[in-house]
Amino acid sequence: MHVVRFSRNGDIAFGVLEGDADEQAVAVIQGHPFGDLRLTGERVAASEVRMLPPILPSKVVAIGRNYAEHAREMGAEAPAAPIIFLKPSTSVIGLGDGIVYPEQSQRLDYEAELAVVVGRLCRDVPRERATEVIYGYTCGNDVTARDLQRADGQWTRGKSFDTFCPLGPWIETDLDPADVAISATLNGEVKQSSRTSLLLHDIPALVAYVSAVMTLIPGDVILTGTPEGVGPMAVGDEISVTVEGIGTLTNRVIARD
Repeated sequence: MHVVRFSRNGDIAFGVLEGDADEQAVAVIQGHPFGDLRLTGERVAASEVRMLPPILPSKVVAIGRNYAEHAREMGAEAPAAPIIFLKPSTSVIGLGDGIVYPEQSQRLDYEAELAVVVGRLCRDVPRERATEVIYGYTCGNDVTARDLQRADGQWTRGKSFDTFCPLGPWIETDLDPADVAISATLNGEVKQSSRTSLLLHDIPALVAYVSAVMTLIPGDVILTGTPEGVGPMAVGDEISVTVEGIGTLTNRVIARD
């Protein structure tokens, strides 16, 4: 099931995307999609609505260096335990939205990631029960001002600018994420290509680890880490993140107004 969040006539709602690419419609969800999902019975053409980020989380919990080859390309050892950091909700944008190149940076990188969407209020989730609190999955791009990250010695500023967390195009609720392909293309050229089976710390382990630190609420997002091949973007570049079984998230880098 493809769960989308959309705007129509100034109102924001969730829906289920139906049909093929040529004739898609949105079945409108009553309220939010978590828990007992109920449809209103209303259907609108996808062409008549504006698609938004599929979720606006209270927090995005990101995982650093969770692929061994990426850790090596960053000049670091593979971590024995997950490295976690936060991206603010104000960094979240959706399919087709512009990634703003900040004036403070001279090096803006893409990082393709599988994103986990939490579906239940939870804390201290055992690894074996992690799937019970996961609502679904989407594509993510952990955009990073690499020069600022290196200069600061910690990651908050370099990861947290507005527009630095594209998510989308929708939440896929029916996916086995254990071994799916993940890739990034820059202006059509493949830059990253890997599989989630190569995650150092798999998704159940991440849910257990993060939830032992902080309470997760419905809609929160865990970015699971990026594979090797990260690199710079320039104004005008088009970056696409594709996760097998979900779809493709495409954004363009733009200059700040």
